[in-house]
Amino acid sequence: MTTAYLNGEFLPLQEARISPLDRGFLFGDGIYEVVPSYGGRMVGFSQHFARMEKGLAMVEIAPSLTEQDTRDICQHLIDSNRETLGENIGVYLHVSRGADTRRFHAYPEGVQPTVFAFAFALTAPVNADRTIHAGAKVAITQDLRWQRCHIKSTALLGNVMHFQQGYREGNAETILFNGDGQITEASSSNVFIVKDGEVLTPPLDNQLLPGITRMLVLACLQKAGIPHSESWFSVDELNSADEVWLTSSGKEILPVVQVGDKTIADGKVGPVWEQAFTLYSKLKFEL
Repeated sequence: MTTAYLNGEFLPLQEARISPLDRGFLFGDGIYEVVPSYGGRMVGFSQHFARMEKGLAMVEIAPSLTEQDTRDICQHLIDSNRETLGENIGVYLHVSRGADTRRFHAYPEGVQPTVFAFAFALTAPVNADRTIHAGAKVAITQDLRWQRCHIKSTALLGNVMHFQQGYREGNAETILFNGDGQITEASSSNVFIVKDGEVLTPPLDNQLLPGITRMLVLACLQKAGIPHSESWFSVDELNSADEVWLTSSGKEILPVVQVGDKTIADGKVGPVWEQAFTLYSKLKFEL
């Protein structure tokens, strides 16, 4: 049985109870983060908290916890669940607007946010060795979600539907493109390509989430002196890339070898991924 956190109390996850009138349940009215940890050490916590704080401000939910409070909660969940979950643990942190006494679309006044967090097992990190990594197969489709994708909202139905579209066909993810044929992101990841030695990822705007792993990877590329830019690229440019990667807290840097029915380059994991992931694995606790 794992330990969770709910509104100031640590308790067994199975005993956590949230009101059915909570606006997170009724409206998806909340913000969430997933913080990865390995061997008891969190990756990118400050960046995750800063994004959550920004998201809460954008949807006008007053934060009830400081950064240190939140760090302590996450660390306690990691430490108290290591015996059950192992050394690789993710912490899901969810803040909703809270529970009102009725269902009404307008933001209620005088309601305390609901703060909920739980721990779950992560897959162990892979070795940065392209000779033993098979790479992933993903789907691709037009992005049909809303136009505020830069907010890490708990209203994830659009993302879930896109992910399911690829999952049922045996794909690890679904890459999305907009009405202009430009790649934006994937259903739960950011997208990178490599072309002629340069790494590209779409620039941040309302069409994609400002991923924390994306941020850390860009910092690693900068440190390594690997040419890179935040630039738009098309579906055709994705298909003709030398390498394609997906990044997220759970996937870290996932190399992609097939998009839909298109094989990427020679269908093998590329050398720039190996170089980038080696550096990321070395620096991820320090960035």
